[in-house]
This record gives sequence, C-alpha cells and structure tokens, in this order.
Amino acid sequence: MSSSSTKEPIRIVITGAAGQIAYSLIHQICNGDVFGKDQPVILHLLDITPMMGVLQGVVMEIEDTSLPLVKGAIPTDSEETAFKDVDVALFVGAMPRKEGMERKDLLNANVKIFKSQGTALDKFAKKSVKVLVVGNPANTNCYILAHYAPSIPRENFSCLTRLDHNRAKAQIANRLKVSPENVKNVIIWGNHSSTQFPDVRSATVNVNGKDTPVYDAIKDDNWLKNDFISTVQKRGAAVIAARKLSSAMSAAKAICDHMRDWWNGTKDNEWVSMGVISDGSYDIEKGLVFSYPIQIKDGKISIVQGLKIDDWSREMIEKTQKELVEEKNDAVKATTSD
Repeated sequence: MSSSSTKEPIRIVITGAAGQIAYSLIHQICNGDVFGKDQPVILHLLDITPMMGVLQGVVMEIEDTSLPLVKGAIPTDSEETAFKDVDVALFVGAMPRKEGMERKDLLNANVKIFKSQGTALDKFAKKSVKVLVVGNPANTNCYILAHYAPSIPRENFSCLTRLDHNRAKAQIANRLKVSPENVKNVIIWGNHSSTQFPDVRSATVNVNGKDTPVYDAIKDDNWLKNDFISTVQKRGAAVIAARKLSSAMSAAKAICDHMRDWWNGTKDNEWVSMGVISDGSYDIEKGLVFSYPIQIKDGKISIVQGLKIDDWSREMIEKTQKELVEEKNDAVKATTSD
C-alpha cells in the first residue's frame, strides 16, 4: 500500500480556477509541493458559467498529469458544490480592474462576489477551513469575506502578501549577489497595494556563513528607503507593463509558500508576511485585514511582537493603514447600498 493512500484526502477549493494564476498553481498542489507528498487531494474548481468549457480542459489536463495524489477534480459554477466540506479555500478569482474603472467600481463589483462567496463558505465549508484571499483588492476582499462568514474563526482568514515578501527578498538578494534563501525576516506591512511598506529593519542576510543585519550588509540607507521600497511596491505593475499580463507564476509560487508554511509551520526564529485580521497589534485598527510579520506553529498563526519601529517606519505603516481603512469603509458602504 503506497503512503499516498494512508491519509484521507483533503478538499481544496480554488476560485477563478480557469484563470492563469490557477493554471500555474494547480500542478504544484497536485504534485504534493504544498500539503505534502503523502497527502491526497480533491480539487473543487469554481469559475463563472461562461468559463465551464475552459475548466473542462483544465480537468482533462489534471487527469493527463496522472499524479497519484489527485483523488478527484470537480469543475463547477455552483458555490454550494465548490465550498462543500472544504479544508482549504483559495480565493484566486476576483473582478479585475479594467481600463477606465474607478477603484470604487472595482470595490463594488468585488463586494458582491465576496459577499456571496462568504455566505456560501459560512454555510457549506468545514469550520476549520483555512482561507487565503488572493484576488485584489486582497485585504478588503478578505475583510468582506470574513464578515459574511461569521461562524468561521477569525484566525482562519488570511490574504496574500507573500508575493511582496518574496519580491523584497529577491531585491535584497540581487543587490548583495546572494541566494534569496540567505535573506531572512523581511516584513511587508499593510495593504497589498502600492502603499505597502516593505521593511528590512529587522531582516538579516547570511554572507559568508554569518548572519548580518541587512542595513549593515547593504550600507546604503538611501537605496533601502527609496528605490528598494518603490521597486517592491510597483513590481506588479512593472510585470504587467513587460508581460502584458499580471504575475501568475510568481503569484502561484507565493500562494504555495503561504499555504505550506500555514500547514507545516515556520522555522524557529523566522517569520513570513501574511495579511491577517488585526488584533490591535502595533496600533493597527482591530478587525482590519493587515499584513504583519507572522510565525506559525501547529497550524496556529501568531503576530510577531515587540519589534522596534522607528518614527519613519511608523509613518510608512500609518500611510498604508489609512488607505486600508478608507477601502474598508468604502466596501462596507457598498454592502449596505445593495
């Protein structure tokens, strides 16, 4: 009997499953790169009705990969079928911003989607479901989703800022000509938007076998406070400008990193960045979905406490918080105007 058949399969819903991020993501999940090489999976693939033909093609490809961990792939446009008894919910789909669209229009469209999906999640998913919102505006979509799924614990909701975290590590690694795995404990604070604050004040880099503070290794405060931050903040837009499509491969990798750490835990004395529902840590409004430095043990997420924040950093954190509060208020208004 192979080890892959000794565990019960877990059910994973992916929304926007016919899209390009999902296309990069599905193989990594089916291959055991996220939940383990001995963990069978059943995929629930949700998309809108006009995409059902495309989704059928995705299911054919999943079958054709012939991977032993896959115990089923269910294509559907029904929220009930999609969210029924799921252990993991990956909200990859969202209404994308189209040319000439105001942020308010984007919020209104997404509020409707996440209100509906949150209600379905609340009704049909397991109460232990681990939720990751990827579709933008990710923090606010996560806030709406959690609001409409009140019976699921608040600590089970998260949004993706791991892509920004990985981008920040890559920029530091490139600058110092080291491998990104040598860079530890960068932080993304706040919103997954151009106001996010990539913070390396507590980060270290391993150079010649020795952990050194990033500030000491780079010796260029001006670069760290300007070019580095704006490169990370605007990286998504730069990819779109170059590729004429948004980040898919790197976004899928970040989703896998986020879920793998949530599933297996973070390394001792290391943290990652995740958008979670604020408990008031670092004077952030309680209830706001905000990206923090996070440690995970036994599937439990905790915000790293006691990090030193200077006045300049505090200002950067305030700026991204202000944007998030405005976004949240607009979204709440949109839900009540339905």
